[in-house]
Amino acid sequence: MKLFFASLLVFFLTQNSHAQITGTFITANGTSIPFANVLLLNNQDSTLAKGVLTDEFGNFSISHAAYGNYLLRFSSIGYQPWYSETFVLSVSQSVKNFGKRIVRENAQQLGEVLVRSEKPLFEQRADGTVINIENSVLTKGSSALAVLERAPGVMIDHRNNGITLNGKDGVMVMINGKIIRMPLAQLVGLLDGLSANDIEKIELLTTPPSRYDADGSAGLINIVMKKNNTRGTNGSMALTAGYGRAEKGTGSLNFSRNSEKTDLYGSYQFSRNRTYSDMYIVSDQNMPVFGGDLTVKAWDTAKVLQNSHSLTLGFDSRLNQKISVGASVNYNKSNASSSNFTHAEYLLFPDSLLLLRAQISGVNRWKNVISSAYLEQQLKGGEKLTLNTDYLYFANDNPSQIESFLQNTNGTKAGNNDSLFAPRQKGFANTSIQVGVAKMDYVKKINKKLTLEAGLKGTFTKGRSLSGIESLIDGQWVRRGETSNHIDIRENIAALYASLNSQLNPSVNLSVGLRYEYSHSRMNDPKTTENTVNRKLSTLFPNILFSKKLNENSELMLSYSKRISRPAYNDLASYVSYSDPTAVYTGNPTLKSTVTHNLKAGYNYRGYSFSLLFSRDNNPIVRYQITERPAGNLLYISPQNLAYQNNLTFQTSVPVSINNWWNMNYGFTGGLRQFKVEHTRKPVEKTYLGYSLNFSQTFKLPKNFDIEISGWYNSLAYNGSVKIDGFGTLNGGIKKELKNNAGSLQLSIADILKSFQINTRYGTITEEAFDIKNHVQINTESRKTPIFKLTYSRSFGGNIKNRKTANSSSADERDRIRKD
Repeated sequence: MKLFFASLLVFFLTQNSHAQITGTFITANGTSIPFANVLLLNNQDSTLAKGVLTDEFGNFSISHAAYGNYLLRFSSIGYQPWYSETFVLSVSQSVKNFGKRIVRENAQQLGEVLVRSEKPLFEQRADGTVINIENSVLTKGSSALAVLERAPGVMIDHRNNGITLNGKDGVMVMINGKIIRMPLAQLVGLLDGLSANDIEKIELLTTPPSRYDADGSAGLINIVMKKNNTRGTNGSMALTAGYGRAEKGTGSLNFSRNSEKTDLYGSYQFSRNRTYSDMYIVSDQNMPVFGGDLTVKAWDTAKVLQNSHSLTLGFDSRLNQKISVGASVNYNKSNASSSNFTHAEYLLFPDSLLLLRAQISGVNRWKNVISSAYLEQQLKGGEKLTLNTDYLYFANDNPSQIESFLQNTNGTKAGNNDSLFAPRQKGFANTSIQVGVAKMDYVKKINKKLTLEAGLKGTFTKGRSLSGIESLIDGQWVRRGETSNHIDIRENIAALYASLNSQLNPSVNLSVGLRYEYSHSRMNDPKTTENTVNRKLSTLFPNILFSKKLNENSELMLSYSKRISRPAYNDLASYVSYSDPTAVYTGNPTLKSTVTHNLKAGYNYRGYSFSLLFSRDNNPIVRYQITERPAGNLLYISPQNLAYQNNLTFQTSVPVSINNWWNMNYGFTGGLRQFKVEHTRKPVEKTYLGYSLNFSQTFKLPKNFDIEISGWYNSLAYNGSVKIDGFGTLNGGIKKELKNNAGSLQLSIADILKSFQINTRYGTITEEAFDIKNHVQINTESRKTPIFKLTYSRSFGGNIKNRKTANSSSADERDRIRKD
């Protein structure tokens, strides 16, 4: 280990004293161009002086060049050649940095048909899978959440606002490489209100490299937004109107003004979604507060109206050939009003019957601001230093009003005028979180085959949470003591990493990295000064990525990573929110962090991809598990730790091209899953087969029409002791490109077969709290009627044909690395 760090120190101190030419080649969309030819030519006769290949990030470095007059030539399959102006290398000008140079993809205009190179829908890399959704007909008018749900291996828990990847919780979501640190329920709301019109690709990173945070035991989901680098003023707009059981609508506007030295960009999005869902519950249980055994039947209808706004402004500036700076700010605001109407029958054995009528009305208001700034400097010897700072502010206010009537068939009210059965109750929940991040990254091209990456990162978080339920007793609001919660949160995470990336030969790449993280989390009650959580954790996270190109058509990939999922603040907090008179949602201060080991082998052949992933999770966190209060009068719905979870997952993507106008893609993700539950009355181990299927078919028709049909299905799965039946949907869309660059019209239909029904079951694999055995059936809005959306979109400014070609490539890898 000492030799390893001593070697790293030597690498940092190594300097190159000869003439050097450096730069980066990207597409007009900001995508790096790896393994392209960069030739240094003598100006006099264009003979070759030196030549190199760009690395995986599009960077190149030519060292030990003799002084003289030169020009630079770029060439790569699928791109137009690029030549520089003549430049001079001399004693006084021994370093030439071309910065970021944009090259165009090859495109040929044939009448009204644009022949262009498009990325496949799915791409497998050593660190995960990339889904290039930009050209999907169904993307326009959809939300980011809906697009994410169509991704292979991703499942959205619509009832509890959860996200799983390959059958596992512990997913961290990023936008343009930045982790969105906000409560999961609000994160799901953010994605549901974020228009997918401007998403270019989604990266499912199951074994991400060391430069990424180790948080996220199941992996990282990185949503990469489009970025236009075409010179001049450019932009796009989109308007969507939709209807299911109620109205939906989105509008978005994007602009950029790019010059030789400065790029300005901005966007605004608004979405409105009025939705309905209903739920049917049947449950058998033994509740002492009701006198023993009872059967419950309940019907619940939920109406939600969500309005969301998102605004982004930013700039990138190249101060000179060596220094670039930039900053951005993103503001999001959401207001969701909801009304839940519940009718329930409590059949108490042998012959008593209680009737419940309840209405829960609430408003969930939240806003967040994410601001970022960076400085990037090219140093000599193929070195690069990047400094980043980020600040996130999140605030949430979620008041609710509960009116309930629990009485027998004679009209006699249940309870003794106590807080548990009070007919009028109200809940309140306020959360504020502030996160500051400082990060430094260093990259050094040691030689043609070896690159060093290293960095430091500090994350500083503070927050406050206040929640509780009050009951109206004899005209006075009385706070239910068992529901009150008030905590202050502090968490500091320090991290450093180093990795060596080696191109052992033109067909073999190896990356070995090590990340160290130290975290200190504290939670205190400001009233009692009681310290409820005080945890320190120091961990090393190794990472290995290997890829070998076997021949022109096939590639082999191997990877290993160790990751962690720390409990979210809401998971640890002892908050309480209302579910029904005898059940509440709460946190669990005793939760442990999840540590995961992931091992993956992948193989690509002619666009087909296959992979096998094994993961071992110790103490995985599962949410919405049920336990009972020792007094026997209250059911807790809270997160819990499992003992372990093992997953063996096979994943494949198979593209099929019938002809030049009909293309298909089929995907499968699934395998054996095993876990052990210990929080139930009787511990249990369970092994089962779980999988997800997805497919898409696209048809390119005359008159610039495109049709797409896609669908997905998630099989039976378990969330801890909760069984979730299989479900899926079929979607379709048609798109028309208008003449004379007048934009496009698109009609999409979600859930054509009205099949989006979710069924969950407690008590199927072991004995639960209060011996509960229940079945919950959730009918989403599209279960009643498919959701139709009509979208008009148009680009403006610049060279539309060139921009159209550029947009077919993949997204801004530079941003994903720089803004991690």
